Amino acid sequence: MKFLVKTQRDMEAVAGNYIREAIPEAEVWIAPMGYTGLVLVEADENALEKLLEIPEVERVIPVLVETEADLDRIAESAEKIAHLIGENETYAVKTKRRGKHDFSSIDVNRVLGAKIKELTNADVNLSWPDKVVQVEIIGDKAYISVLPGEEYRKYTPDKIDARKLFRKLTIVQMPYWGDYKACRKFGEKIGRAAQAFEVKELIIAPKEKMDAFELMEFLRGVKAGQESRYKIQREAYPWKVEKVPVSLWDIYQVIRDKRRNKRLLIITDPKGPTLAEVKDKLARDMHHAREVVVFIGSREGIPRGLFRFADYVVDLAPYMTFATEHGIPATLVSLWEVYEEFLRENEKGE
Repeated sequence: MKFLVKTQRDMEAVAGNYIREAIPEAEVWIAPMGYTGLVLVEADENALEKLLEIPEVERVIPVLVETEADLDRIAESAEKIAHLIGENETYAVKTKRRGKHDFSSIDVNRVLGAKIKELTNADVNLSWPDKVVQVEIIGDKAYISVLPGEEYRKYTPDKIDARKLFRKLTIVQMPYWGDYKACRKFGEKIGRAAQAFEVKELIIAPKEKMDAFELMEFLRGVKAGQESRYKIQREAYPWKVEKVPVSLWDIYQVIRDKRRNKRLLIITDPKGPTLAEVKDKLARDMHHAREVVVFIGSREGIPRGLFRFADYVVDLAPYMTFATEHGIPATLVSLWEVYEEFLRENEKGE
């Protein structure tokens, strides 16, 4: 039988040569039709275990049906795989298409999915299917397999959605200043990080007058970083992604406004207690807050005069100071960990 082996891009030749050594009798096609990250292997069915012993091999898809890359031929293949999907199971069709065709991946999913429904009467579940009908199209050939749904479950019911917290979290970030190139570089990293977490808002907040052109370069970097991450999210996520709103506001006015409107204010600073000391109360307060506002410094910490207006001043890593570009990821991951623990404990209590 045939196996479609997936590797990191440009690692297909390395993997292919190891496959030839491990399975001398196998027929091996490296980068079929020039598509990198793929190796096509023809060997007996016992080869699967040996393929999985090769570290360069990321995934192995056993090919159940090989047919022409034609919608009618692909639909006909349903008759050969329908017996693998029970009437009480759910399924989804997922297609990866390489090359030029007069149909799209969505067309394949629709036509093949409808045929499988007709033959099995099973229900479609695009989020957590029991079985996934995988269609890999390479040029004029289509390779079809049926895989356990667990292989595709990035988003499962037992995982708590981190956006429960991040959608109501505003980051107040002091800008980086100095050399223009450095300003832009740090701006890109901060813009990318804020967009990656899909937070409610990113507020760039200087504490005093600063060079307008340094700030301009920093903001250009924020925009570039946000755009680069947003493009990746649009392609990778099954849900609609919005760009994080970015504002410019004096840090003292931010704390005045947010405090007046009774938001939960958190400042990260080594002068505060450790996260472990306050995590239970902090997590509960974050859960009930309408908005969580987190202040993060840059080169310098948050002005000490603001500490008395904050609900929490927290030391995330005692005896350590985070680099500017690590502020957002380190802070948000830490807050999410204590928040997730709180949610799971509450579930047990219920």
